[in-house]
Amino acid sequence: MKLDLYQQSGEKKGTVNANDSMFAAPVNDELMRLAVIRQLSNGRQATAHTKLRGEVRGGGKKPWRQKGTGRARFGSSRNPIWRGGGIAFGPRNTRNFEKQMPKKARRSALFSGLSQKASEKAIFALDKFELDAPKTKLFTAFLEKLPVERSLLIVIAEKDVNFEKSVSNLPNVKVILVDYLNLHDLFKYEKVMFMESALKKAEELFLK
Repeated sequence: MKLDLYQQSGEKKGTVNANDSMFAAPVNDELMRLAVIRQLSNGRQATAHTKLRGEVRGGGKKPWRQKGTGRARFGSSRNPIWRGGGIAFGPRNTRNFEKQMPKKARRSALFSGLSQKASEKAIFALDKFELDAPKTKLFTAFLEKLPVERSLLIVIAEKDVNFEKSVSNLPNVKVILVDYLNLHDLFKYEKVMFMESALKKAEELFLK
């Protein structure tokens, strides 16, 4: 698989080789769907919480005697039927949304996503982008020369403070370490730009 390679000036430099195992793999839609569901579920937090009848304050005294009143029997004013009572079958903060997926299946799903984006000509590479200090204006000028219309995901090999700060204020642009490459971000952004060093590191990480 050949990916277009750009240089810091914004001009096309040529092409770079990308591993076919990652960028020309069979596309499995169902596997990608399951991988995205797993990712979103594992990022979900159980913050909604309601109290049961035993956790609501009050209700210690029996509202009225058991027999002889003609009314239904009740042992507590905090039963779920009454206003101010506990909640039956409400959300609890002990709920676990975690989903499991085998490592090979996760890798295969990621390769499917990369291959689909590559087949749509939505992935390209950049040889390097060197900055002495954070300069958003400089990166914006560079971005205007790229084949990007709406949004861009940038994959880097290692932390680069100057580069990340230059991009952080731009809308619809995100920088991510290749270690955290995921399907949700791949499909959220229109185009994906790999740093040339990130392509090599991706092969080391995912093709062991």
